[in-house]
Amino acid sequence: MTVYTVGELLRQWRHRRGLSQLDLAIATDVSARHVSLVETGRSKPSADMILRLAAQLHVPLRDRNRLLLAGGFAPRYTERPLDDDALTAAHDAIRRVLRAHEPYPAVVFDRRWNIVMTNRAVEPFFAQVAPDLLRPPVNLVRLGLHPRGLARLVVNLADVRAVFRSRISRQLATAPDPDLTALYEELLAPGPDEAPGQRIDADVVIPMILNIDGRELRLFSTITTFGTPMDITIDEIAIESYYPADAESASYFTG
Repeated sequence: MTVYTVGELLRQWRHRRGLSQLDLAIATDVSARHVSLVETGRSKPSADMILRLAAQLHVPLRDRNRLLLAGGFAPRYTERPLDDDALTAAHDAIRRVLRAHEPYPAVVFDRRWNIVMTNRAVEPFFAQVAPDLLRPPVNLVRLGLHPRGLARLVVNLADVRAVFRSRISRQLATAPDPDLTALYEELLAPGPDEAPGQRIDADVVIPMILNIDGRELRLFSTITTFGTPMDITIDEIAIESYYPADAESASYFTG
């Protein structure tokens, strides 16, 4: 396993963000020479300077800890289970969001797309998939694309796969992760003979279209994340809320 210095890691993040040393220097109100000295190891940055640069580079909290360790400092950010007492307020807020979204489905997932919470409206959809796919950790991507998961119910599977592919590609470009890369290669890497899917007419968003008991449900989703998190768990989770795209789909949930 390659061990990188803090300067090398900062340079990797700067390149990932497409910034020059001058861009980063201006954003953090330091000299470009200082950024260069830090990256080349000729200047040892303080913990505060590491975090200052990391904030401008939008480095995830987990990786900010790695930068601190590489710089010889203790990690600054904790990672607690979602049901930890210290996260009670955040946990309660998530539960309120999930309950308030009923009768429509909503799920909470982590950075690797493993589901950590759901609301009750998800249960009828989970009943449609093979039980072994519901053994923890339940992965949202695998659940949606596996032939024994929801894939057999998705009318526009190629579109849904393309959406997953785009979202995870952007996520990996933002913050590389070997487990997420493996998930992408398992389920989303385009095959040499993969044909484009049927384009669904949509004026605003591409819906996910499900065939449930002979009824066609059209759903679109929104993503909610926490602002200014200071805990790694909270930094890495997202709430995906699904909405009916038409009146007929809405009647399935409210009728």
